[in-house]
Amino acid sequence: MTAEPDHLKDIQPERVSMQYATNDGVDIAYEREGPSDAETVVFVEGIGYGRWMWLWQQETLVDEYQTIVWDNRGTGDSDEPEGPYTMAQMASDLEAVLDDAGVEQAHVIGASMGGMIAQQYALEYDRARSLTLMCTSPGGPEAKPVPEETQQRMFNVPEDLDERELRRYKMQPALSESFMEAHEDLIERIIDWRIDSDATDQALEWQGAAVQAHDVSERLGEITTPTLVIHGTADEVVPYENGKLLARGLPNADFVTVHGGPHLLFIEEYERVNTQIREFIGDV
Repeated sequence: MTAEPDHLKDIQPERVSMQYATNDGVDIAYEREGPSDAETVVFVEGIGYGRWMWLWQQETLVDEYQTIVWDNRGTGDSDEPEGPYTMAQMASDLEAVLDDAGVEQAHVIGASMGGMIAQQYALEYDRARSLTLMCTSPGGPEAKPVPEETQQRMFNVPEDLDERELRRYKMQPALSESFMEAHEDLIERIIDWRIDSDATDQALEWQGAAVQAHDVSERLGEITTPTLVIHGTADEVVPYENGKLLARGLPNADFVTVHGGPHLLFIEEYERVNTQIREFIGDV
């Protein structure tokens, strides 16, 4: 087994005081950490994933910013109301969290489905001071769909896999094979976190319905918020062309290419991603 580098060995989710925002009867769980008088950074999860996915970014920013991580409806410690869900509903969940936390302005960072929620949020609400959109898509007729092989891995899992094998099977398109082999201990911890907080199969389908319906391609020009778009060229979940399409349609966007970066580039290439985020929000 390959040893983990020191900077990956000790990273763990640390539960701080849990809070709940209520949105139309749905309780949305969130945690905030960092200086209360600092600017706020709020992170928006991808499909099915819990708050743990932002450990690498939160750890970097928490000394300088108030950070908020929260669970999408159907995930982790949030309620699982009847679905299917919509991007508008999940954007309103984000609004409820920021309102409950008393945050007037926030740097909004979203990845994958979380990036779609962030786009919808910027169109409907006015608290976003900046957007960072990673490995995501605007949807619409020009967007490239999730490759069929990846969809099969996400939604048609072999029945003979145990719980840990199932999580590993689903993750394989999102990280490079070399990374998974080099960081076996970390992958095992991630599997633990996923077992603890992943959306149920039903909630995953309901979130997936929102992803399938997402299309703000004709409205990107309305999003004038300063935006950083980051996408990896080796993304096997949301093809790289979608990042270029998104950045091209936004009137105030910078586009950063991570060569060889997979879908979960904010984990595998977290040092480079964190540098880009810090520089971007520091300049807004």
